[in-house]
Amino acid sequence: MEKRMQDLILAPPYISGDDKKALKGGAFDPSEKTTHPDLVSSDDHDVYIAMKWSTLVTLRNVASFLQASADIAVAAASPNNQEAAKGEKNADGVTVALSNEPSSPFLIPSFLRVSYVSEENNKVAKWRMHGDFFHPAAWEICKDSFDMTWIPDSLSGNGGVAPICYGEGATSVARKLESGEECGQWWVYMAEEQMPTTPEVYANEVTAPLVQGASNYFWMLTERQRQEVLKQKVCEHTNKGDEEKLKKCAESPQAVMPLGDLQSFQVNFTPNTALGKKHNTGRRPGYSREKERERDRELVRERKQLKGQEDIEKALFDYTVYPSALFHKDATIKASRARDAVLTKEGDRDKDKIGPQTVRSSYYDVTITKPREATSGWCQHMARKGLCSLYAPYFRESNDKRCMEACGLSKNWSKIVKQPEK
Repeated sequence: MEKRMQDLILAPPYISGDDKKALKGGAFDPSEKTTHPDLVSSDDHDVYIAMKWSTLVTLRNVASFLQASADIAVAAASPNNQEAAKGEKNADGVTVALSNEPSSPFLIPSFLRVSYVSEENNKVAKWRMHGDFFHPAAWEICKDSFDMTWIPDSLSGNGGVAPICYGEGATSVARKLESGEECGQWWVYMAEEQMPTTPEVYANEVTAPLVQGASNYFWMLTERQRQEVLKQKVCEHTNKGDEEKLKKCAESPQAVMPLGDLQSFQVNFTPNTALGKKHNTGRRPGYSREKERERDRELVRERKQLKGQEDIEKALFDYTVYPSALFHKDATIKASRARDAVLTKEGDRDKDKIGPQTVRSSYYDVTITKPREATSGWCQHMARKGLCSLYAPYFRESNDKRCMEACGLSKNWSKIVKQPEK
């Protein structure tokens, strides 16, 4: 099914071993489709949606995908990014400058399946949810499945691909940027493949997702993205076995999600039978840190921290129930800690202190004695509802800076005001 879905949307050219029909040097026109013209058109504004029958697609998903695709296209076309990344961009470990060069990362906004979990009928979920009753939660990723990256100039305004970080649209944004701060936004960069439970995990091995780190069961492509993916796939197929020619093929597409509109890229998977289901060994989220997880498990056993309660041990180590709200929090904390590590000078770093020292998230880095202010809570609520994307022109171009962090537009987060020593 997954293979047929990919072939239907990509509409690859006919490739045969017959010399008369085979592609010569991979030369072909990706805009010409082999599917029936009544079935799929080839207009530039086309959007293709692939999904399993049990997945729910909404207009919010489509609108957010188009906005994110325009944001990435604007970043790739930025004159500021055409030169190789220099200085801090090479040092901070999170900034990725996109360009039109073949070596530039090929990023495509991608989705994650979530289901609603009730604690009443799922003992594993109850132990993982920490008290609340009904949650949208993922089971194909965990905290180790993604990294955070800042993409300069990745903001598009009204009218399709319309840059607002450079060119004529830059004046409105520049007014609210502090000195030395960049224009762009934070993105979740999938560092691992999404790992479903059986039998879907084996289906992924037979037919891998088109985009690395993306879902094989819900994905979208624009016509422009389809053509680029098709050229890359045909190049790999025609040059199979020739290492020198394979190096000239474009990079494989990589899955990303905008931090400020994260919930719009989480799609509802109707049956929640996958949640609370154990993953296969070696085929679970966080597989890149499998050895560390097993080491932690052995340490818990040696210390007898769970007092022999095997059910709780299994819930902690064998099952993946990753709430949507926790995904948003972990992504925000990862991004803010990455900037804090860069902005904190070596001489000012307190090695005995745990937590941020120079910049922090104004919403998540709070304590009980100093509760968060109401404004940051309102901004977080708007971001979770997808309003950062729906009302993108206001949040991106107006002088209102209050929700920049929640919408993922603030690279350096909030400065920590240190108390004067008495």
